[in-house]
Amino acid sequence: MRFDLTDLRLFLHVVEAESITRGAGRAGMALGSASERIRSMEMTGGVLLLERRPRGVRPTPAGQAVVHHARVVLGQLEQMRGELGQYAKGLRGHVRVLANTAALAEFLPDSLASFLADHPGIDVDLEERPSREIVAAIASGLADFGIVADTVDLGTLETIPFRTDQLVLVVPAGHALADRTGIAFREVLDEPFIGLGHGSALQAHLVSHAARAGRTLKFRVRVGGFEAVCRMVESGVGLAVVPEAAAQRSGGAGAIRSVPLSDAWALRHLTLCARSVPALPVHAQQLVHHLTRGHA
Repeated sequence: MRFDLTDLRLFLHVVEAESITRGAGRAGMALGSASERIRSMEMTGGVLLLERRPRGVRPTPAGQAVVHHARVVLGQLEQMRGELGQYAKGLRGHVRVLANTAALAEFLPDSLASFLADHPGIDVDLEERPSREIVAAIASGLADFGIVADTVDLGTLETIPFRTDQLVLVVPAGHALADRTGIAFREVLDEPFIGLGHGSALQAHLVSHAARAGRTLKFRVRVGGFEAVCRMVESGVGLAVVPEAAAQRSGGAGAIRSVPLSDAWALRHLTLCARSVPALPVHAQQLVHHLTRGHA
């Protein structure tokens, strides 16, 4: 089978995006060229690699085998590049990271910025997903490592402590709940909420806990980040649940108050997880050590 590195990278992008169109975009390739490469891979192997569906694609069992071997081959190539300390023209180190909302919005930006500034030859593909999906993706080899809340089952993945994340209820300063020292999530499910955009891992987390209580969260509006959420709360539009660090950063003027959620799931220990850190490409290992330095 004459699969080249471009084929393998493209196939991984398609599987990760669950779409040939989006996968082609991630690979910097025209849709027609990407489709033809996928068809050529299937014809060469004599087996379907993707199950085409109305809303995307999923790998067949044979496709899963290609995913596994592609990750191994490309991972070994990355290790070789890192160990040699030099790159062929146009080739760069690449690390794929999945993170939940709190990690992506509150804890990763500064650390990633300093790492990327110190390592101009490394690119990072960072994507937000719910913790449960991240664990499944890492176990399947679809990313180098992830950052999740330890409330999910991490199975046999290798883990390193990352940060602690306390979820709090934010309310306007004059609200009846502003002076509470703690509150259960179920006590505020009748209140109007400010939410993050569709696809937010934190929002999915909160919706699932409301559903377990037999309730539905009522969102008056969804906005694009924690700062915007807190501004909406300050204006009296509704209440919100955000990480404590976000509430502290946005509450400097004293116009909002944060009340810790007393639910056990609201205190989350964020954890970095990988199938095996020593087996990661050198670039990914460098990023892991940078992110966890002083926190492990």
